[in-house]
Amino acid sequence: MGEGQQDDGVVDSLIDLVNEIRSISDFRPMLKKHLCNLARRLNLLTPFFQEIRDFNPALLPPNTFKATLHLRDTLQAAKDFLTFAAHCSKIFMVLERDQIMTKFYEVSARLEQSLAAVSCDQLDISDEVKEQVELVLAQFRRAKGRVDEPDTKLYEDVLSLYNNNTDVATNPDVFRQLAEKLELMGITDLTQESLALHEMVAASGGDPAGRIEKMSMLLKKIKDFVQTENLVVYDTVGGKDHSSKTSKQVTNERNHQTPVIPDDFRCPVSLELMKDPVIVSTGQTYDRSSIEKWLEAGHGTCPKTQQSLTSTVLTPNYVLRSLIEQWCEANGMEPPRRPSNSEPSKSVSAYAPAERSKIETLLQRLTCGSPEERRTAAGEIRLLAKRNADNRVAIAEAGAIPLLVGLLSVPDSRTQENAVTALLNLSIYENNKGSIVSSGAIPGIVHVLKKGSMEARENAAATLFSLSVIDENKVTIGASGAIPPLVTLLSEGTQRGKKDAATALFNLCIYQGNKGKAIRAGAIPTLMKLVTEPNGSMVDEALAILAILSSHPDGKAAIGAAEAVPFLVQFIANGSPRNKENAAAVLVHLSSGDQQYLAQARELGVMDPLLDLAQNGTDRGKRKAAQLLERMSRFLEQQTQTELHHVAHTSIDNT
Repeated sequence: MGEGQQDDGVVDSLIDLVNEIRSISDFRPMLKKHLCNLARRLNLLTPFFQEIRDFNPALLPPNTFKATLHLRDTLQAAKDFLTFAAHCSKIFMVLERDQIMTKFYEVSARLEQSLAAVSCDQLDISDEVKEQVELVLAQFRRAKGRVDEPDTKLYEDVLSLYNNNTDVATNPDVFRQLAEKLELMGITDLTQESLALHEMVAASGGDPAGRIEKMSMLLKKIKDFVQTENLVVYDTVGGKDHSSKTSKQVTNERNHQTPVIPDDFRCPVSLELMKDPVIVSTGQTYDRSSIEKWLEAGHGTCPKTQQSLTSTVLTPNYVLRSLIEQWCEANGMEPPRRPSNSEPSKSVSAYAPAERSKIETLLQRLTCGSPEERRTAAGEIRLLAKRNADNRVAIAEAGAIPLLVGLLSVPDSRTQENAVTALLNLSIYENNKGSIVSSGAIPGIVHVLKKGSMEARENAAATLFSLSVIDENKVTIGASGAIPPLVTLLSEGTQRGKKDAATALFNLCIYQGNKGKAIRAGAIPTLMKLVTEPNGSMVDEALAILAILSSHPDGKAAIGAAEAVPFLVQFIANGSPRNKENAAAVLVHLSSGDQQYLAQARELGVMDPLLDLAQNGTDRGKRKAAQLLERMSRFLEQQTQTELHHVAHTSIDNT
């Protein structure tokens, strides 16, 4: 046997990877057979890896050591593929079946080649385990030549609905078959499919071409059909999904049981069933009363993740609220009533005559008054809308929104300021957001953002942020030309103006189509300037936006050209938890396919901070650090091989 080579934990990592693959379950129904077979074959390799470890890995021949390294990388790729296949959208898997099957065959072929390259003859492997390895190799070879007939009908039905084919969309039999074949009959399955689509948006940094949005609309159609036909089931008893029973049957079975509240329906703070679920800036959901008490106590972090909150805006989680109400009805429980202060308690018709009269008088002055009277009336409406939710409903129902929109383009800057600020205050009430946009307010708000006084520009930016909470408004606002003036305000505004512009840009750039607009408007140089300012008052916001824009090819190029790596390493080492994770996220995108940034980061001492972040960071920070460490490991391996190759050639030349 040739000179041995230290394995540096390679064999242990092979065993760990197989154990991790064993824990992956619940594969999607479309490819379940293929994926289960792949996982089962890999599980059969555990005795093989254990015998290599017992052999003393430090004595592995160099060629065998190299083969185990390659096998480890291939196993990691297989684990990543199986993890993806266990958690991705079912609808996506049907639509992209050819692409996913191609990937499956690629992974299988790589596994066969990598496993065959590890020579059992050079190792002290028992005959029984050798036979088992040969069995696995034979199964991989047979799998290459076996092509199962796909469910063409399922693919065609999903594709027709995806493309809004009206003939299919009105056929209840098609919906019923889809719900059954995709296993979207249970409330947990429907929720998980929705979350899978959400994760796809987050992972891709947006939704190019609106494909995920179309999948979400298809899911909504299936969900609406299942609920309308009373097919939806609630899998909360004993963790089982009663997939063959209607919600009425399940309810009757539970009349004498105390239902177990699903964890997803409990507030992480109070642990009680949520009455009014709202989403905070980190994406976590809490009961409104609990999170409001938390914020009123002076906390500026998310209770669950401990991340800093970039905004105190609480966005109603309508999907979860609907699911909770359906669950309550299915379990014979009264749906939770939201506290009176979370929604307006009365409409205009319920107001005292004096209150109605005051609002009507103000609207008359907005319509027919002199410029001075209109300015004053807009100012009074601004104050009334700021006071409470009841006023916001009453003012909107009285017809004020179109009148205020008309004032956005008047020459008087004070009138503009009052009008845009009144719209900002009215937009706090969720139902008013749609009315403001449908009244054609966005072009006027953008006009104020460009031409208004500084206070008016600040409030225009804040209004755009408030309206952009609704996803479809992100597209409309981005198309209206709002992004360049927001970047300008981010550069030259007051401290408050910069904050308002940053929060609006962050929200808008969640939509993939707006990222390029922000980059072309010069957002990257402006953000880099904010990141490097001595007082550092805008670092949190700037890094968060850079993390989003770095997922865009032009954003990645601009950040690289701005020589950002030294600052990113500095924040990974010494920043706040949120800044560390965002800096790591930017570096992940920069280093994707470009090792020069990894080399530079390593030279600047990023390894120790990354190891610390991988152990002690936020959940997202840990994931980003792990990605970077894996890339760094591969980069170092390549460097080592290159250096060894160079040394070998030098030795030959000197001989």
